Amino acid sequence: MAIRLLIGEDHYLVREGVRRLLESSAEVDVAAACMDLPSLESAVVEFQPDVVLTDIRMPPTDTDEGIRLSEWLRDTRPMTGVVVLSQYAEADYALALFERGSAGRAYLLKERVFDLGQLLHAIREVAHGGSVIDPKVVEQLVAARTRAQEPLLGSLTPRERQVLAEVAQGRNNASIAAALFLTERAVEKHINSIFSKLALSEAQDVHRRVKAVLLFLAAAPAPDEER
Repeated sequence: MAIRLLIGEDHYLVREGVRRLLESSAEVDVAAACMDLPSLESAVVEFQPDVVLTDIRMPPTDTDEGIRLSEWLRDTRPMTGVVVLSQYAEADYALALFERGSAGRAYLLKERVFDLGQLLHAIREVAHGGSVIDPKVVEQLVAARTRAQEPLLGSLTPRERQVLAEVAQGRNNASIAAALFLTERAVEKHINSIFSKLALSEAQDVHRRVKAVLLFLAAAPAPDEER
C-alpha cells in the first residue's frame, strides 16, 4: 500500500516540483500540497496522512512552522511521520525536532529535495517509526560548531569521548569495537555510562544516541579554537 503523504512548502516551484517527483513513484500517494501551516494542519485532519513532508519555515511567521507541526502531531497523531526540510543545519533546529523523541522524525537539508532515492528513504523510515538525519546536516553541524561548552560532556572519560565520537560517525557498536580495539560488551558499557552522565538514561535507545551525538557536536570547540 502506498504511503499517504502531505507536502508543506510555501515556494510554488519547489512545492510543485516535489509533488511531481513523488507522484512518479508508486510508493507514495500525495494527498495534498499546502503553502502554509494552517492549511497543512487542516489537510492533516482531512486526509490523515502517514507522513508529512514539510519545510521548516513557512507562513504565517516563517520561523519554525515545521517544528511546531511536528510537536502538534506528537500530541494529535503520534503515528504520523514527519520529514523536515531545511536550508539550515543549526543544532537548535535538530535538537528541537528530536527533543521529545526521534521515532518517526527526519531532518534533511533542502538541497536533497530532488534526490528521489534519498527522499523516499527518509519517507519510508519515518513511516515505519524510524529516524533519519541527513549526513550533510551532521557535516555542517561539525563545521559550524558552537563555542558554547556543554558542562555534562566534561564528566566523560577520554575513552568515553572516543566512543561518542565514533557514535557521531554513525557507527554501530560492532564497528566501534573494531575501530577502538574493544569488545562489543565494553563498548556497550561505555555507551550506557555516556547516557547516564548526559542524563539520557530514561530515553529510548535510538533517541539517546541521536541526542548524545547532537550534544557532542554542539559542544565541540570551533575550528579556530582547536589551534
